[in-house]
Amino acid sequence: MFSTDGLVDIDNGIVSRDIFVSPEVFQRELDTLFTRAWLFVGHESQVANPGDFFTSRMGEESVILCRDKAGAVHVFLNSCRHRGMKVCRYDEGSTTLFTCPYHNWAYGLDGRLMGVPQYKQLYEGVLDKADWPLVEVPKLARYKGTVWATWDPEAPDFETWLGDARQHLDEALDCRDGRPGGSEVIGVHKWIFPSNWKFAAENFLGDTYHNPSHRSVDLIGIGPSAAAGVKGRRDNEMAKATHVWISFPAGHGIHSAIAPLGDTYQESFKDNPEIEAYFRHCFEERQRRKGEDARLIPFVGTIFPNTSYHGRQPRGLCVWHPHGPTETEAWRFFLVDADAPAAVKDFLRRYYMRYSGPAGMTEQDDMENWNYATAASRGAIARRHPFNYQQSITAASLDPEVLGYRVPGLVSTQVTEHMSLGFYRRWADHLEERSWDVLLGLGDTRFGSAAAS
Repeated sequence: MFSTDGLVDIDNGIVSRDIFVSPEVFQRELDTLFTRAWLFVGHESQVANPGDFFTSRMGEESVILCRDKAGAVHVFLNSCRHRGMKVCRYDEGSTTLFTCPYHNWAYGLDGRLMGVPQYKQLYEGVLDKADWPLVEVPKLARYKGTVWATWDPEAPDFETWLGDARQHLDEALDCRDGRPGGSEVIGVHKWIFPSNWKFAAENFLGDTYHNPSHRSVDLIGIGPSAAAGVKGRRDNEMAKATHVWISFPAGHGIHSAIAPLGDTYQESFKDNPEIEAYFRHCFEERQRRKGEDARLIPFVGTIFPNTSYHGRQPRGLCVWHPHGPTETEAWRFFLVDADAPAAVKDFLRRYYMRYSGPAGMTEQDDMENWNYATAASRGAIARRHPFNYQQSITAASLDPEVLGYRVPGLVSTQVTEHMSLGFYRRWADHLEERSWDVLLGLGDTRFGSAAAS
């Protein structure tokens, strides 16, 4: 049986560098983690009409997200049942059939095997086409426009998997004015970098200790307004709030903030009255609709294992697809309100590009850190010396009141790495093929008697 002993010591905050470079560990992740966890596949706005498809990933494997003629959404393994060739080689589009270019087996939008060349001469009486459809994920969830899937038919439902992290993810998916859902994808950045996928995933758990890496970006000002004299990347939108770092039983981790009572709108777009009016309206409507819950301001988080989000600016979902132990393909799905004015969408598109992605000023800083950290974990000497994850690990408390607002989870109000330790605790449980009760953190005394809600 596979053991993570010697790889992670959660109680003492010690993590071996081997987990970031070992081919054996990576293969174990593919076999046990990416085959069971709920994974983000895409957004319904990418398959808005019957026949639409978007080619996505689950672990290392290509999958097809599509909408059939009846409007149902499916996720299929992108592999012909005959000899395994991809039946869809395009990133996205619209079609009536998925036809394998190798031997021309053709599949319907519902996955059924529809056509086999020379069927009567070669297969009649032997091949029952009903027995050879595209392989479909056994469990799929559609949540506020997002689509998630798991290969494990025994997996809990998606919202159970999310637990209390749902409230924070909602803030990225809901409309800016507080209406539930309502987002759409306006673009996807894809690029490959030479790093282990976990470096990126844990960065978005709430690692603000690395902010010196972004010093040059902060000095020039890269907030949404890009106004002269505005320092920082977020136009100080959370300056008056109390920041919280939270770990959840299933391994999710987030960094959010709690605004003080009576929080007021902060002008950020004085040079653009139309944009200013839009964001002011959204702020005031959100306060009216959500009441006390409007005090929760999202920043970043990672939904275990490999889907991260930015909750405010730049708003979007980030998926860290593993290519190998030392290579990752990053996909950033940029979100806007579907009914936002065209001028707002164009404004945000420009901001997202200068902040994020392979050419984004902030993302370049992050990738340099992850790339060097991965390279430094390969050496024979370096691998003898583990990483330290002891930062503020004793500072977390259970269900505290922050400025009078209850925050479920294991919470710290100071910079901490306890979310990373929670992530690696569940990572180890997956690699050791623990039961779903363990993977959900049920009975984990750090979270009280009802760990998963």
